[in-house]
Amino acid sequence: MNDKEFIEQVRDRAGMFGLNGSYYPTAMFLQGFDIARCGGLLRGFTEWLVVRKGECSSFNWLASVFDEALPGVGVRHLKNGLTPDQDQQAVDHLFSLVLEFLDVRDDPRQLARMYARYEALYAQTIG
Repeated sequence: MNDKEFIEQVRDRAGMFGLNGSYYPTAMFLQGFDIARCGGLLRGFTEWLVVRKGECSSFNWLASVFDEALPGVGVRHLKNGLTPDQDQQAVDHLFSLVLEFLDVRDDPRQLARMYARYEALYAQTIG
């Protein structure tokens, strides 16, 4: 099973992985899996999100995805205080972005272009 198939399994059978459909536990599960893989699952995900948005951010990927999924809600609600619909919206967005990112990550040319764009954005930020 490759990474994309694994993520699809988690998305489609969240309960089988001990997840309840809430954003924070789902994101923590993915982060834990990434750590178990020595950063191999999501390496470049934060940079890819920055390039997608077109601006540098101090948010890590967990907060960036949350903020994009639920603009105006505020990351202070990341761990609790969401309605079930908001949680579902954030989880759906997370899986959508991770799956889209994996297509880029697994294509060396796309990945190289993404890192070049990230470096250019970063260079503009620091002047």
